[in-house]
Amino acid sequence: MNKTVASLALVFLAAGVVNASALDRRVQINNVSSYDIVEFYASNTGTQDWQEDILGENILPSGSSAMVNIDDGTGYCKFDFLAVFDDGDQAISADNNVCELSEFDFTD
Repeated sequence: MNKTVASLALVFLAAGVVNASALDRRVQINNVSSYDIVEFYASNTGTQDWQEDILGENILPSGSSAMVNIDDGTGYCKFDFLAVFDDGDQAISADNNVCELSEFDFTD
């Protein structure tokens, strides 16, 4: 009987660890383009507001990566990304599941 209880406890503990990691909304943004990213935004899919520039006063140079916490406190997993490059071009990627996505590449 004690083995059954211990086994069930381990199953529930493992399930809790998997669920917690599934809610990790940190995404490594890789700039594999030829231009620096000077602004980066992530907003809930379906909204019309890009919120604030996640990079702030920083930039993401060409060939560099940065870990970004996309968690906005809503529990939402689907986000649209907007990158603004130093030449003025923009790249939008819609409907990214940040609960499952660990890396995202911006390319030319």
